[in-house]
Amino acid sequence: MTAAAVKLRVLVVDDVLDMAHTVANDLQAAGFATDVADSGAAALERFARQPADVVVTDLRMSGGDGLEVLSGIKRLDPSVPVVIMTAFGAIDSAVEAMRRGAFHYITKPFALETLRSLVERAGRERALSAENALLRRMLRESTSSRQLLGESVPMRQLRALIEKIADAPSAVLISGETGTGKEIVARAIHAGGPRADRPFVAINCAALPEPLLESELFGHARGAFLGAASDRRGLFVEAQGGTIFFDEIGDLPVALQGKLLRVLQSGEMRPVGAETTLNVDVRCIAATRKELSQLVEQDQFRQDLFFRLDVLRVPVPALRERTEDIPVLVDHFLRKSRERSPQSVLAGVEADALDFLASCDWPGNVRQLENLIERLVVTASVPLARLDDVKQALGPNPGADPMPRLAQNPVPLEELVERYIASVLKSVGGSKPKAAQILGVDVSTLYRREKRSS
Repeated sequence: MTAAAVKLRVLVVDDVLDMAHTVANDLQAAGFATDVADSGAAALERFARQPADVVVTDLRMSGGDGLEVLSGIKRLDPSVPVVIMTAFGAIDSAVEAMRRGAFHYITKPFALETLRSLVERAGRERALSAENALLRRMLRESTSSRQLLGESVPMRQLRALIEKIADAPSAVLISGETGTGKEIVARAIHAGGPRADRPFVAINCAALPEPLLESELFGHARGAFLGAASDRRGLFVEAQGGTIFFDEIGDLPVALQGKLLRVLQSGEMRPVGAETTLNVDVRCIAATRKELSQLVEQDQFRQDLFFRLDVLRVPVPALRERTEDIPVLVDHFLRKSRERSPQSVLAGVEADALDFLASCDWPGNVRQLENLIERLVVTASVPLARLDDVKQALGPNPGADPMPRLAQNPVPLEELVERYIASVLKSVGGSKPKAAQILGVDVSTLYRREKRSS
């Protein structure tokens, strides 16, 4: 595709306006859209209002030289190529500009066609770079989306929400039970956003004692404590420009909550034992299995930190809320486990065994199902896992006592009755006589309830 077809925009900067317009007019005749600025300050102001695809700037100018223009443009958009125009006597400065990230330099006097060719090449490389970045992002999004399996309504809603918030810079709070895949959701948000090319760094707040956790997050200076033989970068620094993910944020010690709040508010952090602060630019995603608002009421979690984190809320559904996805998940985990155990004879799960899995409560959610399938793959002696095989591998029915979890998330009694009847009906394929037998009621009761609710 030609420059004229894509209409690349070029910003020409020179304090000698005649020179700037001469360059701009030549580029415009070649099919570029052009803009002119007569100082470094004016160039940065204009670029902030209307970004350009390529910047051509003189090196020696009043009101901000070419190096300042280069630095300012790179702060606003690091991907924009900057071409430096310089007099022969300022070659050293032009080389310094290259070292700082300039695309190329051209010495005066020069032929306009030479500069035009340089700008065209810069535009092509920028377009190619943008295309590659888009392809990488699409690949990551596709990979992340493939981890969020299932076509149930809750999963479709979850994927739509992730797509909607991925580009936002705001903090995200992911809520959900243990084993629902909260970190997979966090990675999908990161992969779908503008920070996808930067690091994704995760830490489990429940896994480390407070002193180690502080050092892990913020780093430490040499000699900060016994055993600190050298400086250490913290996870915030490792995540610079990217995303930091706090798993089980509800378990973060109260003493560290204030320090985390400061980083999120100001972008400043101080390594343990250091005398100076560091600036960091990260997007924060936190996940919790606990209800943070309740922890706030119990003085176990800072209210100001809760409000700082709870900007975009992403609830992850429990497996029992999307049981229609179980066959897809079983197939996925089966393929995944067979890759690790290629000698296994297991090729699938019988239909009645799948029905049984859909009737279970799954306190460990998707992670528990994955572990079950791996257990079956390793121990299988037949190609299709039977109901007895599944029950034996599962152990005690994970739905044997749902009362403790129900008490944590209470619902009105009438709603509970309706949901339980619906669950029993589903487990028997919609047969009201069978459901009535299991529930210990007359079948007419089920017909009356159905008529009342319709």
